[in-house]
Amino acid sequence: MRKTIITAFFIAIIGLFSGISAQNDFEIVKNVDIFISVLNELNDKYADEISPGELTQTAIKAMLLSLDPYTVYYNEGEIETYRMLNAGESGDVDVTLKVIDKQPVIVDIVGDGPSVKAGLRVGDRILKINGQSSESRDIEALMLAMRGQPGSTYTVDVFRPTDGKNLSFKVKREKVKQPNIPWSGLLGDKVGYIKLNQFLENAGQEVYDAFKKLKEEGMEYLIIDLRDNGGGLLGEAVNIIDLFVGKDVKVVETKGKIPEMNRIYSTRNEAADADIPIVVLVNEHSASASEIVSGTLQDLDRAVIVGKKSFGKGLVQKVYSMDYNTSMKVTVSKYYIPSGRCVQNIEYFDRDTTKGGYKIPDSLAVAYKTKNGRTVYDKGGVEPDVPVADEKVPDILTALIEDQAIFDFANDYRAKHETIPEAENFVVDDAIYNEFLQFLNVKKYEYTTEMEKKLEDLKTAAEDDNSFSGIQTAYNQLKSQIENLKTQELTTQKSEISRALTQEIVSRYYFSTGKLVNSLHHDRDIEAAKSVLLNPSRYREILSPKK
Repeated sequence: MRKTIITAFFIAIIGLFSGISAQNDFEIVKNVDIFISVLNELNDKYADEISPGELTQTAIKAMLLSLDPYTVYYNEGEIETYRMLNAGESGDVDVTLKVIDKQPVIVDIVGDGPSVKAGLRVGDRILKINGQSSESRDIEALMLAMRGQPGSTYTVDVFRPTDGKNLSFKVKREKVKQPNIPWSGLLGDKVGYIKLNQFLENAGQEVYDAFKKLKEEGMEYLIIDLRDNGGGLLGEAVNIIDLFVGKDVKVVETKGKIPEMNRIYSTRNEAADADIPIVVLVNEHSASASEIVSGTLQDLDRAVIVGKKSFGKGLVQKVYSMDYNTSMKVTVSKYYIPSGRCVQNIEYFDRDTTKGGYKIPDSLAVAYKTKNGRTVYDKGGVEPDVPVADEKVPDILTALIEDQAIFDFANDYRAKHETIPEAENFVVDDAIYNEFLQFLNVKKYEYTTEMEKKLEDLKTAAEDDNSFSGIQTAYNQLKSQIENLKTQELTTQKSEISRALTQEIVSRYYFSTGKLVNSLHHDRDIEAAKSVLLNPSRYREILSPKK
């Protein structure tokens, strides 16, 4: 009986393919028939009871994963979560958890959200949610337990290391709307700054409102920060470009297999300002809609791009509703910016994506021309006009971060100080830095630098060769010298460590927005952007073709 039901179920599926071209019909019917046979055999003969539904879900997801990471199937239980996330709602979870020392720990909280209102803090170690222990539960399961209908509540028991106490909180769930723009303002020298985190509903209007306000405050130059912006709605990207170029200008073209996916998107309105000098900041995490905005403004010679090469996602997805309250997000086309190039970096189809995929080598990059005749390439991603190299992080700072010393000190500082100055004005001075050094001594932090790790690797190799005794004296001397150097680095690298401490402490009081505002004082990308904007001849030179 069960076999008949399963077969009937998949016969219905085969019927869905009736509109597909004849050349694929046989292959589809043949392989669905094979799948039915496998499922029937498992159902009849497998030693334990099976769930045909779960096996089918697994098969579907594995099949889609072989195409690209963005074609995704949502079953009935997942579809509501997708809808909330796509609307910019965090699914009523406003904390970020991370496993530290085998315990789930709150490492970030959305400011003014329900968790802050309930009294939770960064650094709290999750013990129970709704009375169920967090032990042996992964982060995804804990986050799921926190989700629920707005207005309902859940209890969370935590251990707060700074107090040495177990505490219990009741959190009232709310719709947590993440803003497209967490902050905008003037940076001095009449330079306006807009940080855009995502391209969800109303992003274009929010950028316009922020832009208009900055103009009223005297802005003459603009920085649009798209770093770490993973994208969102293509329409909102077009709306933002619309603000800075003239009417009826081609922005992006999408090309796919089905005719309705072949579309040209153009500006529809007169520009809010077609002349203001603009710099767009991008990095390796700027993707999709971020690359449409930055790439299009680059192709139209309307902005100078500063930072690092963007991610390289030139694929467009569309969500299709299916039977039984399921949906599938399908990659339906690629997009091409005005010069004609596609920013897609990895060709997933017929490639081994488990090894990072295939990236376009420089030798295969095709040259395109911008509106002014500048040469740009389709190397995958948007390459900045003004590259900014990564800042070298001292080994001692890396070690302090990896060993949670800076994270724990910020929690300790928050427990002892109810308030600090405004985010933009707070700095770790000598007194606070000395507090940190005392903290390291009292807590006896054992942080290991890269140099120490390499020395230990050398020791292990020597021991494996039974030759350690011959270098033991030299090893001990080096180890002692490295320990002394590490102590000295707490002084020589004081400015870098203080900067990291400042950021972490600010985030305890003013959350991610405050951390952003504070970081603007010493942001290398912004310094590079201002040096371009405040030098009109350099700005014009960058946007002019090379002679």
